[in-house]
Amino acid sequence: MELRVLQYFVAVAEELHFGRAATRLHMSQPPLSRAIKRLEAELGATLFDRSSAGVALTAVGAVLLDEARDLLDRADRARVRVSAAAGTATLTVGLLAGGADRHAARLADAYRRRHPDVEVRIRETDLTDPTCGLHAGSVDVSLTRGPFDETGLAVRELRADPVGALLRSDDPLAGRATLTLADVADRRWFVFPEGTDPRWQSYWNGGQPRTGPVVRAVQECREAVRWNGTVGMTLLDDEPAQGLTVVPLTDMEPSRAVVAWSANDTNPLVRSFVRTAITTYRT
Repeated sequence: MELRVLQYFVAVAEELHFGRAATRLHMSQPPLSRAIKRLEAELGATLFDRSSAGVALTAVGAVLLDEARDLLDRADRARVRVSAAAGTATLTVGLLAGGADRHAARLADAYRRRHPDVEVRIRETDLTDPTCGLHAGSVDVSLTRGPFDETGLAVRELRADPVGALLRSDDPLAGRATLTLADVADRRWFVFPEGTDPRWQSYWNGGQPRTGPVVRAVQECREAVRWNGTVGMTLLDDEPAQGLTVVPLTDMEPSRAVVAWSANDTNPLVRSFVRTAITTYRT
């Protein structure tokens, strides 16, 4: 059994969909299907039940999934330990400045327990770069939020968080239990600088072109609302500063917390970071 084929198997087992697994692996579906069939022939067992309703793991497949994850993890740890012994084990992580995340501390603890000899370098970016330096090549992996241009990147969703309108506490709409985008359609919003990823800009502007003060950082967004009475958007579970309030937006898609990395990166430190992030955020 090759580690590469086990990686294919784990992707299909986690996605339970050959098309999504192929996309995740950045390959076409036919060679992936052939690789899984060869693996089943090699093992002499059926790993997936395939039907018109979809794909499901068999009992044998569930056993192999546990073993495959363990084997891949141990292979990565072996590579990491060798790199650490050679003094070359470093990982650069990109974060959005001011984007407080209650899971990040648990992720840091979990990753340090797994790789105590790895030096982790943190690079924060402002709101003009939602990839946190990935497209620029200045980081290895990013903890950020979508949507953004995913060309050349691999992206896994960690969590989806509901959002709301950030308003002054004395705003006429501040006392509402909920709002829709139509309720704030005629208001000024904060906007990001020209050149910011249009997918990212559109999401935080509720899918419409807006006018208003230009901001680059989370704190600037809050202060734009405070000083100008504009509309902002924020996570519902973010604690608003004094004088501000958050009202749920019922017709806005949740904000996706994601981990992203270069699709061609084979660094075991990155793979381990991604697996640890997925486990941490879903626990």
